[in-house]
Amino acid sequence: MSGRYLSELLLQKGYEVHGLIRRSSTVNTARLDKVVDKVQLHFGDIVDSTSLFSIISRVQPDEVYNLAAQSHVKVSFEMPIHTTDSTGVGVLRLLEAIRAAGLERTTRVCLAYVVASFAVRPLSRRFQASSSEMFGSSDAELQNEGTPFKPCSPYGISKLYSHFTMQTYRSAYNMFCVSGILFNHESPRRGTNFVSRKITMGIARILKGELNCLELGNLDARRDWGHSRDYVKSMWLMLQQDVPRDFVVATGKQFSVRDFCQLAFAMAGLPIEWKGQGLEEVGVCGDRVLVRVTTEHFRPTEVNALRGDASKISAELDWHPEVTFLELVFEMLQSDMRHAGLIPPSTSECNTRIATLVEGMHDILIA
Repeated sequence: MSGRYLSELLLQKGYEVHGLIRRSSTVNTARLDKVVDKVQLHFGDIVDSTSLFSIISRVQPDEVYNLAAQSHVKVSFEMPIHTTDSTGVGVLRLLEAIRAAGLERTTRVCLAYVVASFAVRPLSRRFQASSSEMFGSSDAELQNEGTPFKPCSPYGISKLYSHFTMQTYRSAYNMFCVSGILFNHESPRRGTNFVSRKITMGIARILKGELNCLELGNLDARRDWGHSRDYVKSMWLMLQQDVPRDFVVATGKQFSVRDFCQLAFAMAGLPIEWKGQGLEEVGVCGDRVLVRVTTEHFRPTEVNALRGDASKISAELDWHPEVTFLELVFEMLQSDMRHAGLIPPSTSECNTRIATLVEGMHDILIA
C-alpha cells in the first residue's frame, strides 16, 4: 500500500527507484499501477539472504526503505513463525546484506514495511517502519518515543525485534538506521483484509446488492488513523537528517472502528443506528441489518486503544499530517464505490449526510 506512495514521492524528487518483488505464479504489480514502468523491479524476498545480497550489491542503493512484512495482526497469530521470519528476522537479513556488500557506512536504512525500496542517490541510509502495535497494551494515554513497549501479538513482538535490531546496528556499526514508529496509516490501496478497507469496500458491495451485511469484530477498538500519503513523507524526512533518530508518526487523534463504520455508512447515504450489546450488537438502517459483530474477527488478545504523540517529529523535522480523518474515510469510500461501478457522493452530499449523525458522534468528528 505505502510502497506506491513512497515510489511516487521519490520519483518526484528525482530518485532512481528500485523495488523488491516476490516471485509468484503470476506477477502482481497492481498496487504500483501508474508507476510500475518507472520503477526497476527485482525478484527477491526478505526471507532470502542470497537474493537480498545479490540485489543490494548490484544496485548499490544510497537509501533503503524497508516496508516488507506480514503486517496483519490477526494473521500473525495464525502464522507466527512466518510473521517472525519476515517481519522480524527479515530486517536482520537486510542489514547483514548491506554489511556484506560493504555499504554499511554509505547506505541509509529506514524501517517502514510494505515493499523494500532501494533509492539511488548520494549517501546510503536505511529506514525501517516500526509499528504502534509495539506499544500494545500500553497504559499511557498518548504514546511517544519514550513510552515503554508492551506488544500483544506475534506481529507486535516481531516489529519490536526489528526495531531493536536497527538500534543495535546503528550503535555497533555506526550505520545510518532510523525507525518510524507508524500508527495506523490507511488509503484506498489498503489490503481488503484490513478493517478500514473492509468497511468501505463492504459498503460499496451492499450498495451494489452483492452483500447483505458487513461482519466486523471489536467495534470499540480505538486507533490513531492517518493517510499513507502523509506518512511516506515522514519516512523521507527521517533519512535526510544529519544524525539518525527514531520518531513516532501519528495524527494525535483517535477514533473507534465504530466511528469509522458509522461515518462511512452515513457518507454513503445509509445512516445506521446501533442496537444491542456485545456480540448481539448490530448496525441497523431502517429495517435492514447492515453490520453484525462476529467472534471470527476478534484477535486472541485485543489492543483496545492507541494514540500517538508526534510532537517530536513535528518540532524537529517539521512534519505534520495533512489529510484529516474525515477526508481519509471519504477518499476510501469514493474509491471503492468507483471500483464497484457506482457513482460516489460529492463532497457537499457527504457534508449534508454527516450533519445528520447523532450529535455526540458529530462533535467527535468535527473537533
